[in-house]
Amino acid sequence: MWKSLCSLFKKDCRMMVSGKFFLMSLGFLVLYTLYVNFGYIKFMDASLYNVYLYDPAGTQTTVSTLVQQVSSKEALDAVLLDDTNGVGIDASAGKPQLVFYEGTENADRHRADYALSLLQPSGHYSAEVIGSNTPEQKARKEITCELLFFEIAAVGFLGIAAVLFKEKSMGVIRVHAILPLRKHLFILSKLAVFLLSDLVFAILLTVLNVGVLDTASILPGVLLQTAFLSLIMALTGLICALLLKDFRQFTLAYLLIAIFAATPVFLAANTAVKLDWIYVHPFYHIYMGLKNAYFGTSSNSLAYYLGCLAAIVVLFACVQRVFLREMGKEG
Repeated sequence: MWKSLCSLFKKDCRMMVSGKFFLMSLGFLVLYTLYVNFGYIKFMDASLYNVYLYDPAGTQTTVSTLVQQVSSKEALDAVLLDDTNGVGIDASAGKPQLVFYEGTENADRHRADYALSLLQPSGHYSAEVIGSNTPEQKARKEITCELLFFEIAAVGFLGIAAVLFKEKSMGVIRVHAILPLRKHLFILSKLAVFLLSDLVFAILLTVLNVGVLDTASILPGVLLQTAFLSLIMALTGLICALLLKDFRQFTLAYLLIAIFAATPVFLAANTAVKLDWIYVHPFYHIYMGLKNAYFGTSSNSLAYYLGCLAAIVVLFACVQRVFLREMGKEG
């Protein structure tokens, strides 16, 4: 059995090499790394908001050195026109009044709180340290998690379909129908190749974008969550590829996965969009499991792990049944 599985594994590896799957994965790895290090991190490296104060009577006596004084209301308006992210404080009437250009609700609230905090004695404030990640580390882990989820859920889903459709056109299923091999070995070899590929990709992506030291502490949890997602997506891709006639039909299934599986998850987990039903979305829990693993705060329940294992078992049984049916058609 093991000899036959190894033989099929090598055959699948050669098929993926000839299909440029590994080359495509390497290209995405380079692209993601360049994006994280030279695009996303620089974009997220935002400076503090500038705060400008007009206080002709000197009513504010405990002003931080970070506040820039202006000489008139006209000067305050002019400086805010040039710095639309800045916050102005007009204290000419005695009570500070905030002046700034409107943005998003959350950003405006942060700007207002930050500006007012610079007018108060520092002793009145104490900050609670939450976690040990710097802002850059937090940004790196968040974007790496998102890219890894996208790579496996979307790119990997397409990859396994491309390989299987190529094998179907070559008559591989017809050959397996007459070979004296256990039929589930065909499925296991495919899963082994894609699982190993996804795990290696996860390691390289995390090391290159999060760093070696941080990766060492979070890698076991990341690989476990990657394995769950990889097996679920590989089995789903196999079912779709076996049931559908050609790759053109498969693209419709891919769009459904991208629109209804990935998009709501990203919106609910990373934006201000709140979806009340997202907690019944299975991919949301898998994504949050992966994200928690990157931050070392895994709080997944036993029900989550049992649910993932049950999904893998059910999908494997479905793939095996569909594969046997396809072999019957070919034979």
